[in-house]
Amino acid sequence: MNRRITILCDNTVGPVSGTLGEHGFAALVEWEGDALLFDTGMGETLLRNAQRLGRNLAAVFRVVISHGHYDHAGGLWPLLRTCGSKEVLAHPDIFAPRYRVKDTGAPLSIGIPFDEAFLRGQGAHFDFGTRFREIGPGLYLTGEVPRTTAFETGDTGLFCDGAGCRPDPVRDDQSLVIRTERGLVLLLGCCHAGVVNTARWAVECTGESLVHTIIGGTHLGFCGREQLDETVKSLRELGVHKLVGSHCTGFAAAARLMHEFPGRFHPSAVGYTLEV
Repeated sequence: MNRRITILCDNTVGPVSGTLGEHGFAALVEWEGDALLFDTGMGETLLRNAQRLGRNLAAVFRVVISHGHYDHAGGLWPLLRTCGSKEVLAHPDIFAPRYRVKDTGAPLSIGIPFDEAFLRGQGAHFDFGTRFREIGPGLYLTGEVPRTTAFETGDTGLFCDGAGCRPDPVRDDQSLVIRTERGLVLLLGCCHAGVVNTARWAVECTGESLVHTIIGGTHLGFCGREQLDETVKSLRELGVHKLVGSHCTGFAAAARLMHEFPGRFHPSAVGYTLEV
């Protein structure tokens, strides 16, 4: 079964005129007359970009929220308001308080900008889960990803409180796994759990031996040299055939990955489409 992944929200735009970029991520997965939306961006560009790219989000009835940050779930309300009720698959902790503390010590709220009751009133039908689960033919959500690597330490600038006393491990982070004839395809939101942790978990849960493609935000833009070195090594060991970095991958990490995986790493942008 062929599936098409189209990036609807990203930090940069591609060659399609009239599309807009924002600090956020959303991707549409389509197959045989069905589709699901993976994340919704900040909410400023999703609907416009979908229209410019010829995608009808009113016909999409399921939405996956990778984790509870504004740049991935902020577009949920505009989507519901304009396109009607949706089933929303997510981790139950997506509405937890979330902060990034600035260098000045001032807290910046980065959680979902709407509460659960409000979104339910706007037509969101939440389907919460914490475990690996199948959500469609050959489609899986990772649920909580075990943090087993020593080098994927997460973003140390994230907190559960505005005072910056309680680090936020973003346990609700999850990714979409697509089983194909060529191997697994992983669609990532921010991948706070770590791209290697996520890939290994997908292999363990599906029984597949090959991760063919990884596409989306890898959060490598927030990591140090040691983590990037170990990530490159592990991705080679996993035999990843194609890497498509977007959103929080970061320019420096993208340049390194392009050097380490010539012809196999591709930067994405709004409008980027991948057939898997």
